[in-house]
Amino acid sequence: MVIAGLVLAAIAGLIHIYIFYLESIVWTGDRARAIFGLSSREEADATKELAFNQGFYNLFLAITIAVGIAAFALGSQTVGATLVFVGAGSMVAAGLVLLISTPAKASAALKQLVPPLLGVAALATGLSL
Repeated sequence: MVIAGLVLAAIAGLIHIYIFYLESIVWTGDRARAIFGLSSREEADATKELAFNQGFYNLFLAITIAVGIAAFALGSQTVGATLVFVGAGSMVAAGLVLLISTPAKASAALKQLVPPLLGVAALATGLSL
């Protein structure tokens, strides 16, 4: 279960790296605008600074998980698990905020929160056995 939890957390990290890319690198492009429901280039330009900053939050959460997985693999299980729980738990919390505050974005919220939630559950189960 520990390995499953770490793999699911890694998948969550990869999803958040992709979100970072969309928000901080290509925010005004056609694909990012379509994914985030921005109707025009002007709307994307007006929110570019906010998206840029938010993208880095996503990147930092992914980095936290990656460092946690590396620490776990190198034998520092307590430090590694703690970092994975913090990174993935923050992703779950952010996804819940999105789900509650903007129910119309439920699909995006679930994509953001389900993989890290499953990772946290599997890791916690594996560590308790």
